[in-house]
Amino acid sequence: MTDQAFRLLRRHQQLDEQLRRERTRRWVDPFRIARIRKLKLAVKDRLMRLSLKPSAV
Repeated sequence: MTDQAFRLLRRHQQLDEQLRRERTRRWVDPFRIARIRKLKLAVKDRLMRLSLKPSAV
């Protein structure tokens, strides 16, 4: 796994944890949840593009 892929995977996990915490709050903010989900999807897309890129080995 490349360093960039590891960082993206870690960021995806952090966003997942933020989303979990946000959903358990007393006053759920739907805009914050939407923002976190959008960021998480962007990271997932970058991971997918990175995995499709041919390696330079």
